[in-house]
Amino acid sequence: MHFITRDKSFYKEFFSLLVFIALQNLIVYCVNLADNVMLGRWSEEALSGVALANQIQFLLQMIVSSVGEGVVVLASQYWGKKDLRPIPDVNGVGLKIALGTGLLFTLAGFFLPRQILSLMCSEAPVVAEGVKYMRIVCFTYLLYSASTVLLATMRSVENVHIGMIVSVMALFVNVILNYAFIFGRLGCPRMGVEGAALATLIARACELIVTLVFVLRLDKRLRMKAGELFKSERTISRDYIRVATPVILSGLSWGVAQFIQAAILGHLGSAAVAANSMAMSLFSIVSVVAYGAGSAAAVFVGKLVGSGDQSRLREYVRTLQALFLLIGLITGTLIFVLKDGIISVYNVADETRALARSFMTVLSITVVGSAYQAPCLTGIVRGGGRTSFVFYNDLIFQWGMVITLSLLSAFVWKLSPVWVFFFLKSDQLVKCIVAAFEVNSYRWIRKLTRG
Repeated sequence: MHFITRDKSFYKEFFSLLVFIALQNLIVYCVNLADNVMLGRWSEEALSGVALANQIQFLLQMIVSSVGEGVVVLASQYWGKKDLRPIPDVNGVGLKIALGTGLLFTLAGFFLPRQILSLMCSEAPVVAEGVKYMRIVCFTYLLYSASTVLLATMRSVENVHIGMIVSVMALFVNVILNYAFIFGRLGCPRMGVEGAALATLIARACELIVTLVFVLRLDKRLRMKAGELFKSERTISRDYIRVATPVILSGLSWGVAQFIQAAILGHLGSAAVAANSMAMSLFSIVSVVAYGAGSAAAVFVGKLVGSGDQSRLREYVRTLQALFLLIGLITGTLIFVLKDGIISVYNVADETRALARSFMTVLSITVVGSAYQAPCLTGIVRGGGRTSFVFYNDLIFQWGMVITLSLLSAFVWKLSPVWVFFFLKSDQLVKCIVAAFEVNSYRWIRKLTRG
């Protein structure tokens, strides 16, 4: 038994999952970066308004992604057990919940955009740009919800290449149409933020079509039919609700907390909103490996627990933790080195540039903690079956620490936006202590399958 495993099959299996998931996430975030850069060249109000509107979309993404993660936790254990029959039922109940959530967000985004965005920012020009964007982009919410759960189901059976293919297609469609619709190129009208929203809508529609073709026609593992997409046997549905409820509540809590954090920055001025959007765009791209490692670990650990083969689990878990730390150090270095080059692309005021540079410096430090604790908790602990622990841990840190300190620093202590931003990210370092204790306790090993 070694501290770091020498099992070549471990590295082959883990990195094959990680590469595809990270590339898929990278392509998705490149789309967001392209949106930001193009809108930043259009106007700073457009960039800030869309950044606010995207906080609503981020809340939806957190909830729906959590629904998908619940599918992965349960379905990957059945995959490890080599029992495929319950997996379409797991997919069906997840799809129903995701589409119901997407419908609620669509209605809110279409009928109440100004009321929602005004909660986050008081600057009328910024809100006006966000309203124009949201009234169109809200129709992507249902499309995104369906695609996310279907791709999560594919990921749970280690069919990860389809996610990357879909993301590549969406990247090309979105970037080309953004260029055409925002600036009025290729014979298209000059639409600004509404053009960016329309490009996103078309890209999401293409994404869902390609996903459905693969799931229903090309997939050779589950071989689901159209009539099985919403299939949900009662016993499996109960199992899914039990397993996934803490995951979904954790995503909801995280998403609401991010909404409040965006509102805090929004009330500090449009420069802080734009700087945050610029910093988080770079962070999202550079950190894809760190968060991809969590998704890969969830499938890997879930499959191992489901198969009942735990003979080398401790060795694998120690190796994963070492990999997470190494990824964090590399990611932090990249953010620090790339920050000036990324900022130079934007056409924004000097104040916004200075804030963005400071925000990125903060992220270059806190990402080391993010890259360790997030994959440990959402990958190993949640993937191993103890989904409730992650929910309670996030609840305590998000609401007891981050929100409290950031509200005090912004509105009571009247600190600079840089200090507010630091408090918004401070939990990423402190949660490493909890993650290390929990992962190495091995209390998270839970067999979730039936039979």
